[in-house]
Amino acid sequence: MEDMMPLMTRATERTAELVRAVRQDQLGLPTPCAEFDVKGLITHLEWVAALFESLGHNGPRVEQGPYAGDFPERAKATLAAWSRPEAWEGTSPAMGLPMTTLCHMYLVDMVVHGWDLARAIDQGYEPDPEAVSRALHFTDRMVEMGRQRGAFGPPVPVPDDAPPFDRLLGVIGRDPAWTA
Repeated sequence: MEDMMPLMTRATERTAELVRAVRQDQLGLPTPCAEFDVKGLITHLEWVAALFESLGHNGPRVEQGPYAGDFPERAKATLAAWSRPEAWEGTSPAMGLPMTTLCHMYLVDMVVHGWDLARAIDQGYEPDPEAVSRALHFTDRMVEMGRQRGAFGPPVPVPDDAPPFDRLLGVIGRDPAWTA
């Protein structure tokens, strides 16, 4: 917990900054996450925040609702849920996965979807190198399960000597060179 909370917090705050920067006229723009435009991606982020807040309290899996425009507030509640030591203990009844696995899933979502949003709205994005390292290590181990569950797409080839963030994007199915 001691090493993950700062990573989760920084990734969440960076993504929340990007969400706040989105203008109304950008909501229909495409994103590197092919299934979402900007509004759909923010709606997904709102659901991720609500889901992981619930999971952090050993609660149920929640369904995605309509766009609410409140990701930054939901994300604060998520971080508060995970700031409790007991949130990190055991296995999630709703997901059947260790709580430490869930926090890594959340980190991957914040880092990668932050990049998706930044690319879509033409903003710079520099993820925390330690968050990228942790996310890459996690996805390398969990990529097949992620693909089976529909969380990751087919891999996108990147050079072996590509930066770690490009390798992370490639392994989960994003093209690091994506542009709108």
